[in-house]
Amino acid sequence: MLILAALIGVALIIVILWEGFEVIILPRRVTRRFRLSRYFFRSFWYFWRAIGNVLVPVKYQETWLSFFGPLSNLAMIGVWVSGLIIGFSLLYWSSGSPVRTTEGSAGFITDLYLSGTTFFTLGLGDVIPRSNLARFLTVVESGMGFGFLALVISYLPALNQSFSRREVSNSLLDARAGSPPSAAEMLRRHADEHGMEGLRQLLLEWERWSAEFLEGHLSYPVLAYFRSQHENQSWLAALTAILDTCTLVMVGLEGSCKRQAELTFAIARHAVVDLALVFRRPPQKMPRDRLPPDTLAQLRGVLTDAGLKLNKGEAADQKLAELRQMYEPYVNGLALFFHIKLPPWVIADTKMDNWQTSAWEPQGASSGKAEREGRAKREHF
Repeated sequence: MLILAALIGVALIIVILWEGFEVIILPRRVTRRFRLSRYFFRSFWYFWRAIGNVLVPVKYQETWLSFFGPLSNLAMIGVWVSGLIIGFSLLYWSSGSPVRTTEGSAGFITDLYLSGTTFFTLGLGDVIPRSNLARFLTVVESGMGFGFLALVISYLPALNQSFSRREVSNSLLDARAGSPPSAAEMLRRHADEHGMEGLRQLLLEWERWSAEFLEGHLSYPVLAYFRSQHENQSWLAALTAILDTCTLVMVGLEGSCKRQAELTFAIARHAVVDLALVFRRPPQKMPRDRLPPDTLAQLRGVLTDAGLKLNKGEAADQKLAELRQMYEPYVNGLALFFHIKLPPWVIADTKMDNWQTSAWEPQGASSGKAEREGRAKREHF
């Protein structure tokens, strides 16, 4: 029993240290099949989402889900710390609990207490190791605890910075593509004299954003659970809208930046597929077509009214379907897992951007007012 306890303690310490090394010091995707942190986050996410579906009203579910990212990250750190403390306490206990206490009694609870106070370098002195092995373990654990907590402190700011960089571009998309973002609105708002150059620059920025997003979320997968500030915004909706826009440009939009659209589409699709692999979300067929014939006709009408012309014909429709098939099943799998709504291809005329709304708007605004504001929004852009 003592040997088994020692082996379990050593194994627990090694697993926690290796997990922390991969997550904090070597933050990149590891291809081995089992990884403690990913298993923890996925299991905890299923539980958290199930609780929200049962106990939380629909209007507050997005807020409930937004708590998961930060709380689960802190919980994971707590699991690491608890694992190390329990691992060292098993080593103390397997060596015969060689400690001296002010109360004169010793046992596993005392060993657990010694391990906890040593890990956090409290040094209370009410439990003292008596053997050389116990003293050695105490020194090792105190050094490990000090270094581990220092690494965690450096890990959290890097996580927050990566999240902030992601959300800056996400927020900038509000005035450029609507809320939620849509391909039709993005193209319509870039239909002026210098609009195609502006669209090319936007797609160039999102090519880099997609690459940074891919690197950041492969290094820190927990970031994918962090929600945006507005319910109609998300990293997945933004990425999907960019892919939709690139698809339309690649199908054939007169005077557009086709080459840049191809480059942005490539890295954005790469990000979606790799995230699906990390979270083990296989591609899933859309429950209903995001772009049925009537919506496609509406999209063509919006572009025509803006002075843009999208290629028509069987060849164009076939290419559009092929490009959509390259990414829509993957974004659908991720949307179902993260409980995120995918953006439409065309948004309603009366839909207002987030920057145009306010919590202090007069109550009971009429639909006519909303429609006028929607038209004013289009005239503004």
